[in-house]
Amino acid sequence: MLGSFVGVADYGAFVAATIVFLLIPGPGNLALITSTGKGGVAGGMGATFGVIAGDQVLLWAAVAGVSAVMLAYPAAFHVVQWLGAAYLAWLGAKMLLAKPGDAPILQIRPRHYFRQALLITLLNPKAIVFYMAFFPLFVDPAQHQGLKTFGVMAVTIAALTFFYGLAAVLLTYFLAERLKASPKISVTLEKAAGVFLIAFGIKLALSR
Repeated sequence: MLGSFVGVADYGAFVAATIVFLLIPGPGNLALITSTGKGGVAGGMGATFGVIAGDQVLLWAAVAGVSAVMLAYPAAFHVVQWLGAAYLAWLGAKMLLAKPGDAPILQIRPRHYFRQALLITLLNPKAIVFYMAFFPLFVDPAQHQGLKTFGVMAVTIAALTFFYGLAAVLLTYFLAERLKASPKISVTLEKAAGVFLIAFGIKLALSR
């Protein structure tokens, strides 16, 4: 592993931990896959940039101590938690109940995919707590350079998310092109995605 870099203790371990975090299945990954299936590479990349933007908002909010405030006032935390759960469940229900020929749940325009993925990311209260706990593990107190250190970490996360999203989008698009010949499979996958979103919502609502 690499040593300290601009105040980031063991930069190599920080990169590895971020990649592992990206690989964990969750609403963000599902947003990338669903967006690519609906809007192709443009839709998938729009969602990727939405996830990046959402992560950056949560990341800098954590740096500013917003998560500490939320933890100090559990009622505020639970309001955000329930909002996130309701939003995911609503999306999932719409996908599950959609009939052939209905308008797509996600509009086939990159700007809509961006907004969808951004909201999914922002309405995940566990993410901001993750960032609050994640950063201190990799900050070198002896060499910390303030905003410069956090800036390097933010850029690293954004870059890794971009390349991960690009790989996921291209792979999903490659597979989706081969599924177009079978509409039944596409419908089944959309229903499955709806079920997973509802499950994520329920899990979020019940988690404490």
